[in-house]
Amino acid sequence: MKINPSISFRRVLRCALIITGFCLVADTGFAQIKGHSKMREEIATIAASSKGKVGISIKILESGDTLSYHADARYPMQSVFKFPIAVSILRAVEKGRLNLDDKILVTKKDLRKTVSALLEKYPNGNQKVSIREMLTDMVTLSDNNACDILMRTLGGPQKITADIHGVGVIDIMIVGDETQMNADWSLQYRNWSKPSAQVQLLSVLYQGKLLSASGTKMLINLMEHTFVAPKRIQGLLPSGTVIAHRSGTSGTDEKGLSPATNDVGVITLPNGKHLAIAIFVSDSYLPDDKRDEVVAKIAKAAFDEFVQ
Repeated sequence: MKINPSISFRRVLRCALIITGFCLVADTGFAQIKGHSKMREEIATIAASSKGKVGISIKILESGDTLSYHADARYPMQSVFKFPIAVSILRAVEKGRLNLDDKILVTKKDLRKTVSALLEKYPNGNQKVSIREMLTDMVTLSDNNACDILMRTLGGPQKITADIHGVGVIDIMIVGDETQMNADWSLQYRNWSKPSAQVQLLSVLYQGKLLSASGTKMLINLMEHTFVAPKRIQGLLPSGTVIAHRSGTSGTDEKGLSPATNDVGVITLPNGKHLAIAIFVSDSYLPDDKRDEVVAKIAKAAFDEFVQ
């Protein structure tokens, strides 16, 4: 069989870039040899300081240029999964299966002691709460109880996973809720995502392919008003930079191992373009503030590169 030498060369080059941990691609999927070398070197240095595993996916939404660093490995999501859950809720609303003003009875049994605005507002339960309120608390405040109630309302993890896979984003897997992750340390590793999948989901959201114009605007607005993990993606960026994001954070075991310090979102650049970025720091032994710093430095390196 005769081999096309140009195709052979491209395949060899792409493999070489993947082996080194980087692959800079355009929408055509072919590796780009030049450009962004300083950013790639800086990101590799920052990642090496993490004392763990780091996966990064970066995409300029307007041009389609993508930089990835170990972005096709699986990383535990933790509360990053509240982003696809929110997508699934709003898709169910737009299909007429739910209404944002529908109210669900929240019982005292539903209010586990965890990060939860619902628990703070309604400590005794027995309160009817709208889907809109729980969605807002889940996205902006990372409310774990609201998350579990909404997951049950959607039909459970399998239904949510199937919904996200149905829009073409297949490298996300949700198998358990917050309560189940709290009870089983290993479960967080089975609620996984590839960084590239998060950027793919952000991309189709911003392109208006997931939701209606009003649904898209609502979810982006909620993510722009997320108050959790302010020292990650936004930690080193100029004051006033618009960032729509959703973070995820695990506990730390007795040996100092932290399975997940994540942040996923879209940075609006000064020129009006949009930088989608997913940063996963997994199985790190650094303290909390240093893991946040790894994420912040990576986001700053990307921001500086594309602002130029």
